[in-house]
Amino acid sequence: MKVVWKLESASVRDVHQHLNAGRAVAYTTVLTMMRILEQKGYVTKTRVDRAFVYRPARPRQQVIGDMVREFVDRVFDGASRPMLLHLVKRTKLSPRERAALLRAIEEIEE
Repeated sequence: MKVVWKLESASVRDVHQHLNAGRAVAYTTVLTMMRILEQKGYVTKTRVDRAFVYRPARPRQQVIGDMVREFVDRVFDGASRPMLLHLVKRTKLSPRERAALLRAIEEIEE
């Protein structure tokens, strides 16, 4: 999804080439992921010549929210508290990050 957002529109080949610049990824893996993203409604595809071109179907923040919710549901049985505790315990937060996190919690509680 990040590649499609960055490129604004991309074929499977475009995404594959972009990902392979950082690490080896099989073309079929990229094809499968693009199909899944389309099935979930995160991207739309249109035929251009002989290839499909994918574009974001929804705003980035909405997709991220949906993906996080799906992850929490699948891994933490829908409970976000264990995930948040895990992240806070396993991540070294700077004093500035810790203060920002506490402010965000206070804002939510108000």
